Amino acid sequence: MADDDLDRAIGVRIKELRIARGLTLDELANASAVSRAMISRIERAEASPTASLLSRLCAALGLSLSAFFAREHEEVSPLARHEKQAIWRDPGTGYVRRAVSPPATGSQVDVVEVIFPAGASVIFPPNTASAEMTQHVWLFEGEMDVTHREVTYRLMPGDCLFMGIGDGHAFHNPGEGPARYSVILDRGRS
Repeated sequence: MADDDLDRAIGVRIKELRIARGLTLDELANASAVSRAMISRIERAEASPTASLLSRLCAALGLSLSAFFAREHEEVSPLARHEKQAIWRDPGTGYVRRAVSPPATGSQVDVVEVIFPAGASVIFPPNTASAEMTQHVWLFEGEMDVTHREVTYRLMPGDCLFMGIGDGHAFHNPGEGPARYSVILDRGRS
């Protein structure tokens, strides 16, 4: 999918979810800490949201990034073939996010693969809408500095870090090559 098509699809999905939940632009802006103007620009495909911004919008809409990118009206299957897994590139950092979990299964757990470029950083600010969500970050290749609750953890291949999503956190790749890791996200009890 071309970047313009993806921006349009993201904008349409945000607007559909906002309307389905009966939220005005102002209400979504207040819940997500994203400006009304930026949400409007995203909905009209005039702006590409960064990972941090999109995660705040998703949390305010009550879903994970994996659920956001799940294809609507897709037949539910327990198998997600590699070539059919949704991929998104963050325009801010260039990181590539692959939704590994089969979509629409009703599971509260999402599995994501991330390839994070050398030198890249992203900050996910605290968000009360994500307070019930937790995640495991399991590093396969490279190295990552992950900051959670003002403590920075240096992850090396094979390391796994557990943390609450609503607390806010930051990722930084201090290495000279990309880092590849999995995020196992638990949306909590429904």
